Amino acid sequence: MSDHIDVRLKEMGISLPEAAAPAANYVPYVISGNLLHISGQLPLEGGKIAVSGHLGKNVDVPAGQRAAELCAINILAQAKAALGGDLGRIKRVIKLNGFVASVPDFVEQHLVINGASNLIAGVLGEAGKHARAAVGMAALPMNAAVEIDAIMEIA
Repeated sequence: MSDHIDVRLKEMGISLPEAAAPAANYVPYVISGNLLHISGQLPLEGGKIAVSGHLGKNVDVPAGQRAAELCAINILAQAKAALGGDLGRIKRVIKLNGFVASVPDFVEQHLVINGASNLIAGVLGEAGKHARAAVGMAALPMNAAVEIDAIMEIA
């Protein structure tokens, strides 16, 4: 299964980065029973925030979707680290919680978080289909435009 996921990643032109270290006093993931909880991931690329600011002000929806895709890539990188390199252990992505830095009258958070949902489902297939939330926030850490956490069922 993991080989199939690696093929999908390659076909999509995605190379998973090393899992990012925590930016404060928390751990990047917790495994409890058959659940993997991944802490909120930012749109990091090359170790830096790639999309910063607020949707509806200085970030448009396509840039927000790209931020969400980067968050999803970083979620997969954390899952790979948590699972000893074997993404095939993911039985199901249960839920993504998406947080979008946005101005008060911006109401397209759901479209922004689609960037992550589409990527996760594209990489993991049926196991990547999940419940989710897409919530507007006044601000996010390090001025990131998007932050996403995840809960996964694992083998």
